[in-house]
Amino acid sequence: MVELHKWPLKKSGSVQGDTSLPQLLAVDLDEDEPSIYRELAVKHDLYFATFEQLMDELDPELTRHVSRAFEEHHGVIPIAKMGNTAVVASSNPQLLVPELGSALGCDEVFIWLVTPTDLRRLRMALDMDAIAAARQSRDSVSRTTPDLMAVVDDLDPELVHLFKAMLMDAVAERASDLHLEQHSDRVRVRLRIDGELIDVRHYRITPAQLAGLINVIKVQTGLDIAERRRPQGGRATVRVGDRIYDLRVQIQPSLFAEHAVIRLLPHSPSLLTIEDLGFPAEAAQLYRRLLRMPSGLVLVVGPTGSGKSTTLYSGLRLLAADASRKVITIEDPIEYAIEGLQQCEVKPEVGFRFDTAMRSFVRQDPDIILVGEIRDRETAMEAIRASQTGHLVLSTLHCNDTSDATQRLLDLGMHPNSIASELRAVFAQRLARRICDRCRRPVRPTEQIYLELFGSGEPNSEWKFFEGAGCHMCQGRGFHGRVAVIEAMRVTPLFRTAIARRATVDELRLVARTEGLLPMRDHALQLVHQGIIPLHELSRILDLEQIAAGSGAH
Repeated sequence: MVELHKWPLKKSGSVQGDTSLPQLLAVDLDEDEPSIYRELAVKHDLYFATFEQLMDELDPELTRHVSRAFEEHHGVIPIAKMGNTAVVASSNPQLLVPELGSALGCDEVFIWLVTPTDLRRLRMALDMDAIAAARQSRDSVSRTTPDLMAVVDDLDPELVHLFKAMLMDAVAERASDLHLEQHSDRVRVRLRIDGELIDVRHYRITPAQLAGLINVIKVQTGLDIAERRRPQGGRATVRVGDRIYDLRVQIQPSLFAEHAVIRLLPHSPSLLTIEDLGFPAEAAQLYRRLLRMPSGLVLVVGPTGSGKSTTLYSGLRLLAADASRKVITIEDPIEYAIEGLQQCEVKPEVGFRFDTAMRSFVRQDPDIILVGEIRDRETAMEAIRASQTGHLVLSTLHCNDTSDATQRLLDLGMHPNSIASELRAVFAQRLARRICDRCRRPVRPTEQIYLELFGSGEPNSEWKFFEGAGCHMCQGRGFHGRVAVIEAMRVTPLFRTAIARRATVDELRLVARTEGLLPMRDHALQLVHQGIIPLHELSRILDLEQIAAGSGAH
C-alpha cells in the first residue's frame, strides 16, 4: 500500500471542464463504474483512488468537524490531514468547496476522485467506527453498573450496519458469493471474485460479533434464529444503489460456530448475447438453430456456478424477440426479467415446484418451456413428456460433460429410448478467468504445465501465451471477468443409437468425438491462443482426463 503523503494531489480549485457527468456516462455506458471515473479523473486533471487505498488512511476524527448534511449534500468525505492540507474523497469531479478547508482548519483542500459506490463504502466504514466507539463506551459503563433488566437485542444496529457494509463490498468487487467463517478464535471474511476466493482484511470481527451477525442474516432471510444445530437455507431481495440483488443464504453449523455463504444474484437490465458469453462460432450457430426447433430437449450442464443459467438466458433473449412463439419459464429464482416471456418462480411452501409447474404449463399452449433445473425424477419425467407432446424444452443439469448428461438422466430413472428420441443437444461449460486487458503481457509457460497439456516439455514456437501482471483495474490479481469454455454435442442418429443400447459414458464420448464433438479442452486452447485466458487456467477448470484428451496434437 502506498502511503497517502507520497501520493500526488490536486487542489479543489483546479477543477475545470465543460463536459457534465451525465454526458460522459451517456458515451461510456458500456464501461464499468471504475473505468468511467478513471476517465473522469483524467479529463478533470484529478487523481483516482479506490476504496482499498483510502481505507487505510481514513481518519474518523476528521468527520467530527464537518456536518453529515454537508458531506451528503456535496458528496465529499474528509480522509486525512497533513499539516495545512486536507485530503478529501468525492465522486463529484467538479467539486468546489473552499469552505471545507476552514472547517477542517486547513489552508488547502486536495481531492481524490472515487466512484459513488466507493464513497458509500467509505461512509459505511465511518458509520461502523462511530457505532463501535459508542458500543465500547456503553460496554465500559455496563461492566461497572450491570443492568439486570437489560434484554439482549439480536439485531444490534452495529451488526446490521456491518452486514450492509459487507454486501456493499461484495457488489463493489463484483463478487458472486460472500463467505463468513470461524476458525478457532479467528473470523474470516472472503469474497468469491471471478471464481476465486479472496480474503477481505479490513474487517475485524470477533467470534461474538459473528454469532450476532449470523442472527442478523437469519432474520433478514426469514430463518429460525433459535435453530443452531441444523443447516438452513433462506433468501432475500436487496437494493444496492439502482441495482436489485437476490440473496441466496446457506447457514451451516461447524466445529467452532455457524458459517454463512451468501450468493448474490443481480437483476441485470442487460443480458449477455451468445457472443458475449464467448461461444465459438460453430457452437453459437448450433445453439441458434436449436432454438428454432419445434420440439425436443436441450440441456446446458456443468457444476454449480458455471454460468448455465446465463447461457439459457442468452437464448431466451433471442426467443423474446420472436412474437410468433409463446415462452414460459419456471425458475428458482427469476434472475432476469425479460419482456415478452411468461416467467414463473417456484414456491415450495405452496407445492409449486418444477414438476408441478411443468404439468400446468402444457395447458397454457406454450411453444417453448424453460425449466431452471432438472433436480429429480419427477421434473425429468415432465421435461421428457413436454418434449414428446411437441414442445421445445430448455433446462440445466448438474454433471461433468455432455456425454455424462445421458447417464445422469438414466440415474434419474428415464428410459434410454425416451432420452434417445427427445434429447437434441447438450452444452457443457465452465467459467474461466479472463486476463485483465490493462496488464496483459506475454509469458513463457512452465515445462510442467506444457507437459501436462501436450505431452511435450518444449512449447511450440508458433504459440504465444499471456497472463495478467496485476494492475489497479484488476486489484493486482491479473484477472478481470470470466468467459465460458464450451463443449457442444449434437445428438446425431449414431449417438442416439448408442444411448438406446445403454452404451457406457466412455463409449458415448468416443461416439461423440467421431460425430464432431467440440471438446472443452479445444475451446479452452482457442481462448489461450487468442490471449483471453492463461494456459494454467486449464488445470483449474478441467479434470485430468479432459486435459489429457488429445495431448500431443499441437
